Amino acid sequence: MKKKFNWSVLIGASFLMATSSIGPGFLTQTALFTAQLGASFGFVILFSIAIDTIAQLNIWRVIVVADKPAQEIANQVFPGLGYFTSFLVFLGGMAFNIGNMAGAGLGMNVLFGMTVAHGAIVSAAIALTIFIYKETGKALDLFAKSFGVIKIGLALFIAFVSKPPLAEAIIRSVSPTHFSFTALLTIVGGTVGGYITFSGAHRLLDAGLAGKENLDKVNKGALGAIGLASLMRILLFLAALGVIHAGGKLNPDNPAASVFQLAAGSFGYTLFGIEIMSAGISSIVGTSYTSISFIKSFHPAILRYNRQFIIGFIITACIIFQIVGKPVKTLVMVGAINGFILPLSLGIMLIAAYKSKIISNYKQPLWLTIFGVLVVGIMAWMSCGAILQMMGH
Repeated sequence: MKKKFNWSVLIGASFLMATSSIGPGFLTQTALFTAQLGASFGFVILFSIAIDTIAQLNIWRVIVVADKPAQEIANQVFPGLGYFTSFLVFLGGMAFNIGNMAGAGLGMNVLFGMTVAHGAIVSAAIALTIFIYKETGKALDLFAKSFGVIKIGLALFIAFVSKPPLAEAIIRSVSPTHFSFTALLTIVGGTVGGYITFSGAHRLLDAGLAGKENLDKVNKGALGAIGLASLMRILLFLAALGVIHAGGKLNPDNPAASVFQLAAGSFGYTLFGIEIMSAGISSIVGTSYTSISFIKSFHPAILRYNRQFIIGFIITACIIFQIVGKPVKTLVMVGAINGFILPLSLGIMLIAAYKSKIISNYKQPLWLTIFGVLVVGIMAWMSCGAILQMMGH
């Protein structure tokens, strides 16, 4: 018997997906690509929103109808495929989390003067409190909503004070003078790549909100999550564009900090500290929760001690960061790596949508499948091009 639909959980799942994507890498990528492409980056953002929406709807719908996590669906599509996908997502999640530690630590450094390494330890400790609490699900939903509102509110303020050229942004968003496949691959990967798109869907499963009868509501949750992440991307783009339009030069070592500081001076730099600390901690939580959700069905012990495994994942990422650190370039690279995983994960879901042993008598809308196949093709093509480019270098 299904539980009564819980709208609070659905909103929490949307915020979990959105805040998982809006990490330090998200801030860095957006500022960096705005500096490179100017107002034309708006076109890349619009293109990415279309891709994100198709990917998210396909994946969330199949998972909710099947009432199984992505790795179990993948194993039913082809034996062993779920283990392979989980391995990729787990490694990507760990790499992403090391970047999250760096961002959160940098925020602590800006706000309180502590070293980035010590700030990462404090940030990890804050994230751990969510999973030490027995009512983890409720704490997770509240945490995601609160930090999501903080991040979007700060970005809105900076976008306002930077006075971006809105007319130029609108024109170039539909008629660009520059385009970058690397930028598109990276920001799609940073929004729905790797573990990110699964975070909200797996949260719905954990809360018992699955089944065909909930699809209309789940569609709203999936679209809401993309809407939140896209709103944040647009606000950061406008903030950076305003700074660049006014003649500001972004520091390549920390482009996101430059946007906040050039827009609002020392007060803006303090706001950047709050922003990147919030982005880092909320992404630590989302990344850890989702990465472990990809392996917990493989052994009863992982399922039984799920919270403990998540805590171990966070501590491990913190230790690795203390040893190796995390440069800005790698934050951008992680988004691209996640982009490589998307064609595989989305392709699996598209196949699963037509296997009755997985989805019973559910019929996936044909238009969603057609656009889903197009997204797989576009992302696979761009991923291969990016790999060849790296090999060339």
